Amino acid sequence: MRLLHRASPWRDLFSADNLPSPGELPPLLAPLQDALRELGPTPSLAAAHAWQGRLVEALQRLDLPAWRISQLISDHNDMLYRQAIRLALNEMQGQGWGEPPVAYCVLTLGSAGRHESLLGPDQDNAMIMADYPDARHTEVDGYFQSLGERFTARLDEAGIPLCNGHVMARWPMWRKRLSEWREQLSLWTRERRVKRVQQSNILLDFSPVWGDASLADALADHVARLMPRASLFLDEMAALLDELPVALDRFGRLVGGGQEAPHDQALNLKRQGVLPLVNAVRLLSLRHGVRAADTRSRLAGLVMKGALGQRQAEALVRALDRCQERLLVVQLANLKVGAMPDGWVDLSRLEEDERLLLRHDMLVIRSLVRSVR
Repeated sequence: MRLLHRASPWRDLFSADNLPSPGELPPLLAPLQDALRELGPTPSLAAAHAWQGRLVEALQRLDLPAWRISQLISDHNDMLYRQAIRLALNEMQGQGWGEPPVAYCVLTLGSAGRHESLLGPDQDNAMIMADYPDARHTEVDGYFQSLGERFTARLDEAGIPLCNGHVMARWPMWRKRLSEWREQLSLWTRERRVKRVQQSNILLDFSPVWGDASLADALADHVARLMPRASLFLDEMAALLDELPVALDRFGRLVGGGQEAPHDQALNLKRQGVLPLVNAVRLLSLRHGVRAADTRSRLAGLVMKGALGQRQAEALVRALDRCQERLLVVQLANLKVGAMPDGWVDLSRLEEDERLLLRHDMLVIRSLVRSVR
């Protein structure tokens, strides 16, 4: 398992605020050049978001693995976030709001914060504000409430829908001063409460997307100090692993169906495979002080801490990679017929070797979940 690696130049693809020009790319990347030409130089937010399926097809033609494509989808969404926030700030300037009253940082959460997004995610975001006196609360929070409402509305209009669970910076619950975030996490981790653990699971996978990243670093420092000692909280987090069972029956056979399934052979690979793995790795990482945000880096960090064996970590990385690849295939197929890019996989459409490999990966994930719990 590679524990040390250089940053990939692919991660620079969407690091600027505008898409690269096709002429800037070498001929070797012709599929990506073609996709960029189809999009055009100055697309709207909605057009840029709708283009992601075409982007994935181009990256697949370039033989990029699914985990790297997932990173680049996340990077592209980060770029859309930055554009939406900049448009919102410019609009506020034109309306006389002035400059932001204090330093702040917008965070992406969940799969976006881990840079493991696939196609069709909704919004999960939050905001940290630098500490300010209580006497300025109406002035300062009023500014950032307006900013949060505006940029999340623009993303919604562009096709990244508002979060049904209201996990967005437009709501006070997810928009706080740094000291308030620290205090809230300290309160949440003192006892076993299901709702607080569920909210923390969303919050604890975060990444700065706009603003003063030192505020995000300060919150990450607090998490690293706090979590390894929060035994009751971590116990409840372990108990909640049972809420997302791996897609296997008690005999170790693949099982689909469920109340929300479109048919008996439908397996929700995101909910019954990827999320159990992600949740178990997050819990281990919090327990052992691994500060990485993405699952692959967390697994590498757990090996370095001695919390996981190298062979087990490598098997989990391969299982995650194959799950992401299978989900991208299904999501692209859904887009082509005008359906939503969801997480359902039709077991009846898999070849025998694909079913065997999927079952193997689910066994690997279930073994991890059981050992962590």
